[in-house]
Amino acid sequence: MDTTLPDLLTRIAQALERLAPPPPAAPDLTLADGFVWQPRPPALVPVPRISRVALDLIRGVDRQKEAMLENTTRFARGLPANNAMLWGARGMGKSSLVKAAHAAVNAETPGTLKLIEIHREDIRTLPDLLNLLRGRPERCVILCDDLSFEREDADYKALKSVLDGGIEGRPDNVLFYATSNRRHLMPRDMIDNERSTAINPGEAVEEKVSLSDRFGLWIGFHNCDQPTFFAMVEGYSEALALPIEPEALRAGAVEWSVTRGGRSGRVAWQYIQDLAGRLGVKTEGSLG
Repeated sequence: MDTTLPDLLTRIAQALERLAPPPPAAPDLTLADGFVWQPRPPALVPVPRISRVALDLIRGVDRQKEAMLENTTRFARGLPANNAMLWGARGMGKSSLVKAAHAAVNAETPGTLKLIEIHREDIRTLPDLLNLLRGRPERCVILCDDLSFEREDADYKALKSVLDGGIEGRPDNVLFYATSNRRHLMPRDMIDNERSTAINPGEAVEEKVSLSDRFGLWIGFHNCDQPTFFAMVEGYSEALALPIEPEALRAGAVEWSVTRGGRSGRVAWQYIQDLAGRLGVKTEGSLG
């Protein structure tokens, strides 16, 4: 009996096995409370210390703070919760709120919740990340900061399949949070252009625009007025016990906001950072 062909097939199969990349190792989520997703090779890189500010320090967005904390707390307790999109004005604390809510939940029950950051350019590998997390005992919030899509960008399809659930469905132990300056995750001129050139304008953009509708929770952030800006600055100053009179604090805040060309939580925090440095007071964290 000629065994040449079976032997050849066996050698080919063995060679293909050697060429194939090994399956990704199961991540050790006990190493930290925060991780960054690295798609190639697949790995979750531990973050020993997450850069963030305390929840109480985030001012001027009380309604948004309540909604985010409630949704995250329910999820951590194993109750139904929604994927969330935080959209709106720059510098109003969208990503900071996610990180602060994560810290607040873990302060009550340490290690309960893992925060995993996925970069915008890696969103197409989101299904791979979910496969690593599926079936694990840990509850995980995946955060994509500053998410948006441009013309001819097909990565939104990977996110859409995750939000829709697909055949397997989104893992029960995973929640997806995104922040964006755009309500519909795509530029307005792109929406208008596709509507004007399509045979059926409604269907032309429905697939992309409806992506944001697949987030169960929308939390909007808007530009703050001067009283809210003052409340932010005064809250930060009080929390850090800065030795400065209220009139001087406000006058400096106005000057700082004029030089920055606007008012926001980020501008208020940057002013406090500068002021604290001049006064010799140490601060920690950042406002995003």
